[in-house]
Amino acid sequence: MPEGDTVWQAARRLHDALAGKVLTRSDLRVPKYATADLTGRTVLDVTARGKHLLTRVEGGLTLHSHLRMDGSWKVYAQGERWTGGPAHQIRAILGTDDRTAVGYRLPVLDLLRTADEQRAVGHLGPDLLGPDWDPDQALANLLSDPARPLGEALLDQRNLAGIGNVYKSELCFLLGATPWLPVGALPADRAAKLPALARRLLEANRDRPVRSTTGRRGQDLFVYGRAPRPCLRCGTSVRAADQGDGSRERPTYWCPTCQTGPTPPPGSPPTHRIRPHPTN
Repeated sequence: MPEGDTVWQAARRLHDALAGKVLTRSDLRVPKYATADLTGRTVLDVTARGKHLLTRVEGGLTLHSHLRMDGSWKVYAQGERWTGGPAHQIRAILGTDDRTAVGYRLPVLDLLRTADEQRAVGHLGPDLLGPDWDPDQALANLLSDPARPLGEALLDQRNLAGIGNVYKSELCFLLGATPWLPVGALPADRAAKLPALARRLLEANRDRPVRSTTGRRGQDLFVYGRAPRPCLRCGTSVRAADQGDGSRERPTYWCPTCQTGPTPPPGSPPTHRIRPHPTN
């Protein structure tokens, strides 16, 4: 699923394919921008901001997209068959003389002035893979609501940008805390390590085709997706339950031996609190 490292890779592919080239084809297949035409404009750059993609074009315009769970951008050579999905799932096409970028199943697609990009990404906290990374600010953001469950706080992009459900579960495992532990209850020494650990995981994976947090071939993740298989560290069966991110429930994995803190009893109702602000 797209997380900060995946989106960073997508931005690099799009930048390599489009930056510095004139658009010869532009097709935004959402009603609001059905008549918008970017042909004739040069693509200046494509950059990632957390889980958001910003494609900047000549004339002070930015095409903002977000992949969420199912979206993707595919790049094709001239004459190459498009294989990202059926035609009705295409939301954007940006073409040059030799490359075509096709956006499939994009739940968010906006065309805005580059000067107004903050409207789309201004709510985000420090970007784990960006030039604005500030570990002290990220930690302060996380600890600003000490009663909030650790997993929920990690997913909130206003605290730090780039962590998704996979890294949430893996970070909690590496910190030895369950995702339901109040973030303020995390021991101070482990809390101090959290921002650097999160950045190290994403940096290690931004150039990898297969995400790994373990360094073990064939056993790429410690807990995510492993229930009910044995924990790679202690052999206890990994458990799974839903946890909110502030807007919806997501599957969460943990080892009941290696991680300490509260856990939801079987069949318990959602433990998250609905928060009105965007977390993506």
